[in-house]
Amino acid sequence: MNKEKIALLVDSGTDVPQELVEQYGMYMIPLQIIYKDRIYTDKVDITPEEVYERLPIEIPSTSLPDGETITKIFEKIKADGYEKVLAVTISSGLSGTFNVVRLIAEEFEGLETFVLDTKNIGIGSGLQAIEAAKLIETDHSWDEIKKKLTNDVKNAKVFFNVATLEYLQKGGRIGLVASILGNALKLNPIISCNGDGVYHTVAKARGRKKSLEKTFELVKAFIGEHQKFVLAVAQGQAVEEAEAFYKKLKEHFPQAEKIYFGTISPALVVHTGPGLLGIGIQLLD
Repeated sequence: MNKEKIALLVDSGTDVPQELVEQYGMYMIPLQIIYKDRIYTDKVDITPEEVYERLPIEIPSTSLPDGETITKIFEKIKADGYEKVLAVTISSGLSGTFNVVRLIAEEFEGLETFVLDTKNIGIGSGLQAIEAAKLIETDHSWDEIKKKLTNDVKNAKVFFNVATLEYLQKGGRIGLVASILGNALKLNPIISCNGDGVYHTVAKARGRKKSLEKTFELVKAFIGEHQKFVLAVAQGQAVEEAEAFYKKLKEHFPQAEKIYFGTISPALVVHTGPGLLGIGIQLLD
């Protein structure tokens, strides 16, 4: 059977762990982090720690790379001998990447492209990219892959906790998360993406500890009776809590195919601030 040459392209906001980017040979569109004095490339020349250190002084903004940068990535994919591109982006409800990639792909000659709007962010998108990599690797047909990934968007979820809502507010990413209330009453909201891929509050708890317990309950409820799934823990300046959460997931869900552990990308740090803990789930059955 003629194996189709399918390239996998992800944007850096999907937070696919670096070792998997390398393992599957994923191409990456890096988001940009813009400070007054210079522009950095997400995951390339800036670390989450550097963003945290500078947050008290300056909250940068983030943006997509320009069209030329993205076109160059398409040129590289073509030069590497691929005929098809599967692009996996963070939610169109939170970022313009999906639309820009789609428009550039339409104009680009010689590559057939499918862009998946994950309706998620961070590791919630990343798990969909990892699923895509596995489908390509196991020789599924182009049509099968497109169909399965589209159907599986609703089976991916991310829940995250932020220590403060200040950064979501300042970055204009607050979506449907009511912020003033939260800060006044020390309520820690648990945030996810809704069906349109926009941030909303799933639950509130008083204080961090209760908030993390509630997150665990939400994860349990989303998994329900499912037997095939992968999980992921992503953190930003919350290593100890993340490790404890990882341990708890391992104990409670021995049937999980894999539990990934990683750091969130500098571009996402900008919008969430320190003390971020995100849990991703992808149901596979």
